[in-house]
Amino acid sequence: MSDDFFGNRNDGPNRRQDPQFNWRGLMLFVLAVFLLAAGIWASNKTSSAKLDYRGFKILVKEKRIDTSRPLLLVNADATTKQTIEGYFFDKPRSVVSASENMPAANADTPTKTTDAPASSPVMGAGSNLKPVTASKPFTVEVNIEFQKEELQKLLKENDLELAPSYEGNEWALASFLLPLALVLALFYFLVRQQIRGAGRGALSFGKSRAKLLSQDRNKVTFKDVAGVEEAKEEVQELVEFLKDPKKFQRLGGKIPKGVLMVGPPGTGKTLIAKAIAGEADVPFFSISGSDFVEMFVGVGASRVRDMFEQGRKNAPCLIFIDEIDAVGRHRGHGLGGGHDEREQTLNAMLVEMDGFDTQEGIIIIAATNRPDVLDPALLRPGRFDRQVTVSLPDVKGREEILRVHAKKVKLSESADLSKIARGTPGFSGAELANLLNEAALLAARQNLKAITSAELEEARDKVRWGRERRSMAMTEQEKQSTAWHEAGHALVNVLLEHTDPLHKVTIIPRGRALGVTMSLPEHDQLSFARKEALDRLAMTAAGRIAEELFTHDISTGASNDIKQMTRLARSMVCEWGMSDKLGMVGYGSHEDQVFLGRDINRSRDYSEATAQEIDREVRRLVDEGYDRAKQLIMAHRDKIELIAQALLEYETLDGDQVKDIVSLGHMQNPPENRSKQPPPPPLPKSQGPRPAQVDSEDTGGLAPNLAGAAA
Repeated sequence: MSDDFFGNRNDGPNRRQDPQFNWRGLMLFVLAVFLLAAGIWASNKTSSAKLDYRGFKILVKEKRIDTSRPLLLVNADATTKQTIEGYFFDKPRSVVSASENMPAANADTPTKTTDAPASSPVMGAGSNLKPVTASKPFTVEVNIEFQKEELQKLLKENDLELAPSYEGNEWALASFLLPLALVLALFYFLVRQQIRGAGRGALSFGKSRAKLLSQDRNKVTFKDVAGVEEAKEEVQELVEFLKDPKKFQRLGGKIPKGVLMVGPPGTGKTLIAKAIAGEADVPFFSISGSDFVEMFVGVGASRVRDMFEQGRKNAPCLIFIDEIDAVGRHRGHGLGGGHDEREQTLNAMLVEMDGFDTQEGIIIIAATNRPDVLDPALLRPGRFDRQVTVSLPDVKGREEILRVHAKKVKLSESADLSKIARGTPGFSGAELANLLNEAALLAARQNLKAITSAELEEARDKVRWGRERRSMAMTEQEKQSTAWHEAGHALVNVLLEHTDPLHKVTIIPRGRALGVTMSLPEHDQLSFARKEALDRLAMTAAGRIAEELFTHDISTGASNDIKQMTRLARSMVCEWGMSDKLGMVGYGSHEDQVFLGRDINRSRDYSEATAQEIDREVRRLVDEGYDRAKQLIMAHRDKIELIAQALLEYETLDGDQVKDIVSLGHMQNPPENRSKQPPPPPLPKSQGPRPAQVDSEDTGGLAPNLAGAAA
């Protein structure tokens, strides 16, 4: 049984098994060791005594040569030196025969033995020979060129004969090479088994890396997916088809071959795929688009073929490809010629999904957040028959997502998830999960027993605008400049009609900004009206205007405001048709995404005169918003001074407190945490050149979602 990447066991007849223990290799290894030991033992057992020619003559004269075994003349064809092999006794043959032929009953009777010298020149001067009956092997080298006649005479006088042998040392060589060959064969066998067993070994580059998911543990179902009801219904129909195909086949319907899930990052595309795996009782393979990419040519296409081959063996089954844009990009965008490995991988996938020899039973589910870069051949019916859009959740969906993730943390009874859902427009499911995790960390840092609404609010602000940086050293002059800047944003935001409600304004550095004016919409904004865009331009310009009027100087703090105003005004003119002079014509719609090969040589689709008109219209919209904001600030000069003074005193004000200052001239419920004693109101006089701020980003950060979608 094999473990998938969730740590589950894959049971079933078609599971991919892990390499088992190599019992045959172990048996071969033991056999080789045994044979090697036996060869060493045998060689030690039959070791021969090496004699010189003088000792050999003494053995022959003393009748100690074992005549029952022949004397062998090895290398008989040699012309100089030859070797004589034979066996000898430790004592003369008369003693041996007498001791061997003596009856057992007369074992105690003394026998007459031939005297033998105490020391024999055969074995050396100091050796004591013990009378034993077994003969021992010996070898002696003879120089045929000088000792041939003497040797013949010696052997003839003692009735000994030499038998020529031409075998050489073949058996000795075989006894040495046989164990070595067995060890090499064992090594080859073990290496081959490892290469076969390893799923990603040196010879398995072309094998698919798709993982078969198991449902034993970590099971995800549609109950764990919230906020994307329409997408759930479409993929749930897929699961019902796999469970009961006849229900749809009665009317002639066919199962979709491919489902492409499209949506922004973090909306739950991969989670829906896991839910399909949890609901469908069929094999489910998971792979990433980047797993097809390799440095070797042809590996991607080979892995595609192997993946579909595994799918056919387990059909009906589901194959999930995450981030398919890694291999499914539009073909023909590369500059120059040459082999494109990615295109070959895409071609293999196109053929496998709906080629000439395609089998039924394999359903492909793919996910991407860049459907615009996919090849059209991949999106046609027959390959990806259905595209499921997984969009950002609405306020109801966000609340459901928060409740799903809240099951894993401990919330207090006073925590209001619906309020957090209303205050998080544009958040994806991943961002909402991160929000609850940040709230849990904040509560744990404060040693709380449960998460309250205060931690949820702080976590929301931290995720959206960044964490407070209270330790950042700011001079009094910078604080006053930041207070004027944020007071201008807050005042115009409250006075204008078509702006999002003011949520909070602070001069505490948060994220990359020295101060932030936060505004949140009351509901999900699906379109963007012209009046809202014009009011947004005026509110964005108010920070620079207040800073200029009350400090008689400007700073780099409005750099981000300028970028936002320019981007918004250009979108109004070129994309949304909100310019009376240029009309409902789109300009430069292709410039957002530029792909090499297809768009690099394309010129803009409007003339130079039109470009000048666009620049004049953008400048006009920005100037009109600037003038509107300046008139409002001059008309409510006393209110902006009160807001700036309150910011210097309390550092952070809620939207209701700013509204009280604008409408009543004072706050009905001032903040409890006062940072310091109220300073005197800043005087609108020239303070000389102000040092440039360290942070080039805007000191008055505005709420996101500046670019509205066309209705």
